[in-house]
Amino acid sequence: MKAKIIGVLVGLLLFSCSSGRQSKTTQKTTLMETPSKKGYADVNGIKMYYEIYGQGKPLVLIHGGGSTIQTTFGSIIPLLAQNRQLIGVELQAHGHTSDRNSDLSFEQDADDVISLLNYLNIEKADFFGFSNGGTTALQIGIRHPEHVGKIIAASALSKRNGVPSQFWDFMKNATLDQMPQPYKDAYLNASAHPENLKIMCDKCAKRMVDFKDISNEKLHSIKAPTLIVIGDADVMTPEHAIEMHRLIPNSQLAVIPGGHGEYIGEITTLKPETKNTEFIVPLLEKFLNKKKQD
Repeated sequence: MKAKIIGVLVGLLLFSCSSGRQSKTTQKTTLMETPSKKGYADVNGIKMYYEIYGQGKPLVLIHGGGSTIQTTFGSIIPLLAQNRQLIGVELQAHGHTSDRNSDLSFEQDADDVISLLNYLNIEKADFFGFSNGGTTALQIGIRHPEHVGKIIAASALSKRNGVPSQFWDFMKNATLDQMPQPYKDAYLNASAHPENLKIMCDKCAKRMVDFKDISNEKLHSIKAPTLIVIGDADVMTPEHAIEMHRLIPNSQLAVIPGGHGEYIGEITTLKPETKNTEFIVPLLEKFLNKKKQD
């Protein structure tokens, strides 16, 4: 049971006690592609960091909790960037992006992402969010439908019963010591205020402790074509993914063998023998490239 609880915690805040695996995965960061453009935008009272890769139709990458662009998407950015323009964002208090004097919320993150796109003069885009970023992508679909082409909601949570019940008690006692070293390293290397690592950690934990269900009505209001992705050994339960699939009208569901984020090579899941052919990029591209049917 203890191992299961720790596995659940990896899902949203991405904390882990598996230091052996962390030491292996940090070597993988050297595979990440160099952005063609990066910078900061003044967005709703924060300086929001972004990176741009490739050319073509824009796809916004929204990282997981406690993470960065690279720790979530670094393994697949070189693959996705071959056929489209990627816009990686770092959310409030994460990575390079500054904090504001307020708690984290998925709704605010959604508004911040759209404000960044306005700054970049991008009227409409597709959105690919992982874990907490997947929940943010759902909120973008709810709050800003006019800016949304398609949504990939990967290992996203929309209701409290979507994870085992032990998760919530464990979150109340989450500590910085439980954060994987790759995430700590990424924050310390990126942030202008590395001393704020614990503040980011505590805000992430509080957001999950205070998490409230997204109503059925709001999920049903998402009209954009949506791909729901989950690992068969993921944090969120298969039943939760099926429920979202049934509630979001124009959605598809993909259940992939493996754990939380393995299917995209999220940094804590990488093993020395991992090959990029194991990632689900062809499945994602097929979904993104499919023309809407009348």
